[in-house]
Amino acid sequence: MKVFVLGASGFIGLPVSRALNRAGHVVYGLTRTKEKANQLAADEIYPVIGDPEKPEEWTYILSDIDVVIEALGGTANISVLGSSILNAVSAAAKMRPVGTPKLTYIYTSGTWIHGDDRENVVSDTTPITNPVGLLKWRPALEQAVLNDTVLNGIIVRPGLLYGGSASLLAPLFKSASEGKVKWYGTPGGRYSVVHFDDVADLYVRVAEKAQLVGGMVFDAVNNQTESVDDFLQKLIEVSGAGGPYEYVKPSNRESFSIFLE
Repeated sequence: MKVFVLGASGFIGLPVSRALNRAGHVVYGLTRTKEKANQLAADEIYPVIGDPEKPEEWTYILSDIDVVIEALGGTANISVLGSSILNAVSAAAKMRPVGTPKLTYIYTSGTWIHGDDRENVVSDTTPITNPVGLLKWRPALEQAVLNDTVLNGIIVRPGLLYGGSASLLAPLFKSASEGKVKWYGTPGGRYSVVHFDDVADLYVRVAEKAQLVGGMVFDAVNNQTESVDDFLQKLIEVSGAGGPYEYVKPSNRESFSIFLE
């Protein structure tokens, strides 16, 4: 199987690309720089240097690709870019040779689309009625992916990722190292977390069974949620930071985006 990953050098895209490669698939990865292209090549991923905002730089490769995975994450203009990439891939798919199987398009969303619900258990079958404010555009994009008649659309929604460099949790560990545990939010929250290697394994399974799971949505999280209060308290204990921990409000869009992508 040939797979093209947009955002292949990112926190989701890289482990997904590596996992696909280990599973025996041919993986092409879009990245913006020569430096990151060299890193992809070192992982036996075929690098494609290009800008996601300029489809003419990379859609040529889609003529014989089986699966496209959009894993661009926290790009600044992701709300607009997501739609433009979907449209570009759909248009390119129409130009594929007659008889070619439908191109699979796996869109990376996120569980933040469910919003802050502290009373109900939500899952990938729960209707989306209260997405986080800055993600109010995302339900429509998910539906556009699933309803595209040219592509075999699938949605994967990773939860709060951890592993390696700690990803979104890195600022939290940094605050602990500086002697005070500070984190965004309010008391009583719970996180649905997942290791990036487990998410990568899901992408492999979905890609390999794409013709069977087309049109489906997958929330990629562990079976249990984690108390944020308990986590912060334990971080104080193991780090030696001064207590108590403190919840703070995001000061700008960049810090708030920790909860979005």
